[in-house]
Amino acid sequence: MPRHMPRYALRIEYHGAPFAGWQAQADQPSVQGAVEDALARLEPGPHRIAAAGRTDAGVHALAQVAHCDMVREWDPFRLSEALNYHLKPQPVAILAAARVADDWHARFSALERRYLFRLLMRRAPATHDAGLVWQVPRMLDIAAMREGAAHLLGLHDFTTFRSTMCQSASPVKTLDAIEIDRVEGLSGPELQFRLSARSFLHNQVRSIVGTLERVGAGAWAPDDVKSALEARDRAACGPVCPPQGLYLAGVGYPADPFAG
Repeated sequence: MPRHMPRYALRIEYHGAPFAGWQAQADQPSVQGAVEDALARLEPGPHRIAAAGRTDAGVHALAQVAHCDMVREWDPFRLSEALNYHLKPQPVAILAAARVADDWHARFSALERRYLFRLLMRRAPATHDAGLVWQVPRMLDIAAMREGAAHLLGLHDFTTFRSTMCQSASPVKTLDAIEIDRVEGLSGPELQFRLSARSFLHNQVRSIVGTLERVGAGAWAPDDVKSALEARDRAACGPVCPPQGLYLAGVGYPADPFAG
């Protein structure tokens, strides 16, 4: 085995529906497994890649970032093209590849994760956006939702909004931004939630959006979000919304490995 193995960052887009999540699993399809299998077609394995975030089953990515170590030097564009060839027909695409320093790490070098959540407001079943949005059959009060969301900004104990399966050492996180915008989507009126933080707890975004939907529907008052947060009790959370509206939208680093 050569002493020096060049490291590459990969920007990855995927549709989460066919996968049991990002993380490789012995008996179920995963995005990590798909990329590692493609890498093994280029160079003998085994290959183990690390990602900025482990998305759950059904969650999508617009710009997941992972890194891999190769035996030989690759032109980054050729590496991405070769991986895309071997990833077909799975809904996974390498958008970019870049040579990075040997100590660069997709997870530990990251300073920020950005998530997008899409909520479609219409009664008729979604067709074109099926599996890509969470659909609710009513219009929601965006002003009330923004008022409720404001209570979650900043440094808090997010025990209420994290899965009981969460493996994070601490429930204390800083939510840097939460923006809610109404857009006219392909299928009708859509609310888009954009959240950013250095890191998130397991199911934190889906717990927050599910709770805010209750506010928008009028079942909760905006101040109930503050009470739920302060309860530090998972039972105080609103419903956890389904995964198909959630996208890992971007990862921030001290310097963009794909720039230039």
